[in-house]
Amino acid sequence: MVTLAIMSMATPVLADDPLAAINNMSTFIFSAIKAIGLILLGFGIVQIGLSLKSHDAQQRDNGFLTFFGGIIIAFAKDILDLII
Repeated sequence: MVTLAIMSMATPVLADDPLAAINNMSTFIFSAIKAIGLILLGFGIVQIGLSLKSHDAQQRDNGFLTFFGGIIIAFAKDILDLII
């Protein structure tokens, strides 16, 4: 009886367009990637600020690399849309 109830509830979900499910998953994954990129971007800004305070050139280089890497990761979907 429970199996029949589960199958009757799952039928409308399975009847939807499978392409829509893939697009929703793609949107979710790119949102997660954008969040990671923004975290890296913020961490890069903090590193740059700390390096300017302590006059540490290597930390400043790492901060700028993290900052620009975060920008690229945060806007990866937009960059891919421009290419394609």
